[in-house]
Amino acid sequence: EKEDGAKVVRVENLHNPYVKQSEFDWRFRLTLNKLYAWKLVDYERVVMLDADNLFLQKTDELFQCGQFCASFINPCIFHTGLFVLEPSMEVFNDMIHQIEIGRSNPDGADQGFIGGYFPDLLDRPMFHPPSNGTKLDGFYRLPLGYQMDASYYYLKLRWSVPCGPNSVVTFPSAPWLKPWYWWSWPVLPLGIDWHKQRLKTLGYSAEMPIVFIQAIFYLGIIAVARLARPNLSKLCYRREEKSVFLIQTGFKLIAIWSIFAAYAVPFFFIPFTVHPLVGWSVYLLGSFSLCCVAINAFLLPMLYVLVPWLSIVNALLVMAYPWYPDGIVRALSVFGYAFCCAPFLWVAFVKILSSLQVSLEREAFLPRLGENASPAGFNKLY
Repeated sequence: EKEDGAKVVRVENLHNPYVKQSEFDWRFRLTLNKLYAWKLVDYERVVMLDADNLFLQKTDELFQCGQFCASFINPCIFHTGLFVLEPSMEVFNDMIHQIEIGRSNPDGADQGFIGGYFPDLLDRPMFHPPSNGTKLDGFYRLPLGYQMDASYYYLKLRWSVPCGPNSVVTFPSAPWLKPWYWWSWPVLPLGIDWHKQRLKTLGYSAEMPIVFIQAIFYLGIIAVARLARPNLSKLCYRREEKSVFLIQTGFKLIAIWSIFAAYAVPFFFIPFTVHPLVGWSVYLLGSFSLCCVAINAFLLPMLYVLVPWLSIVNALLVMAYPWYPDGIVRALSVFGYAFCCAPFLWVAFVKILSSLQVSLEREAFLPRLGENASPAGFNKLY
């Protein structure tokens, strides 16, 4: 608001009476707030946008469209991720009235409500902006190029939308694969394009201090784990008895869970909207550092503990490979790599369990419960 001079209009959340519908998606409970766009009567035309739109070129001609214009991603239902409207208090009040009387809404969100409010848009003419810059009246369908579904790109790994200018990309994918999340690339190739645009505009100054602190912290863990290895592995006294079977089993579970945590924990501490190259680098550094702690604490073979780490690195390279002829070959390559990688992960798991069992048999990790003094001839494990 201060840096860009944007005029921010703050509104109260509209009550959504459709939240009690069966199969209602709770993340859409506030999307009816889009209706406030019809109250912006200080403007002749408004282009309403979702946050997951990526502009490839200028679309100033949209302001020449009529009272309501939207594009059809679905052949029969227009998409409300981008639409053009003429503000009107009369239309806004009528929409609120329709909500209050319980107008039918299939999905309980803005998509279902606005789609039902303009039911005959499919029969309207296609929008072609007049060359003289005049504004049109009426209702129009926008060419598909103004709301290109990212899935069209993934099929051919290039755009092939012949009708209208290829102007705006939308990402109606799973919520956790939106392009602003660092893990969305290279899982979905277009994620990097989103971050290229962000790098030119907002940048990453808000997230980078946290990233630097995490990187230094993980490097410190690696150094400490290496220097403190004797103290980490010197856990207890030798004791070979069948009575400690449950304790040994619990010890193995702790070791396995520590490895799992080494790969899971760093994921949740990285700022979600950081650049993918930075995010994946910090994740790999963090998982490697925590794996070092598990390796040194439980005397595990480094190669087998790092097999998942190496698998993740190679999977990223397979997904980021830029010369696939189309999306089908890319998907088959990823599935083929996963199929070939699975046996190595299983062998690594078996080898880790075998290593833990050997360590427990040679130098038991846990003393007899309640015994304080070291037994004669005990052997410390270093």
